[in-house]
Amino acid sequence: MRSSILLLLVLSGYASAHSWTPTYPTFSTSYIDNVLETDMLLFNKRTDVTYFEVQVTDKDFNALPFVSSSRIYKVDYLERKKIKIYIREESLQEVTYICSKSRFLEQVIPANLVTSRICSKLK
Repeated sequence: MRSSILLLLVLSGYASAHSWTPTYPTFSTSYIDNVLETDMLLFNKRTDVTYFEVQVTDKDFNALPFVSSSRIYKVDYLERKKIKIYIREESLQEVTYICSKSRFLEQVIPANLVTSRICSKLK
């Protein structure tokens, strides 16, 4: 039994993902009437991924409308990118998660494809 566990530890690979903070974002009033904003920080710790998609969802992970400068961001390895998210004030009750998901270009999909999705939850 001990040798099986030791073998698993030795053979298991390093798992890396990106980070998406803050874990519990809060929205504040923006410069536009009836629109709220929050700042998210994306940090790419993956050498195999350069693009990330941003999503805003309800508790069942259904997409909700939001505005940002883009839906897909290019973030190089070990680069940080500050992303501003805007939602309508009336939508705040529906929003549960703000997520980032790694994306691959269609012509450059690696054989060992691992997509990471990290979500921050509103309190």
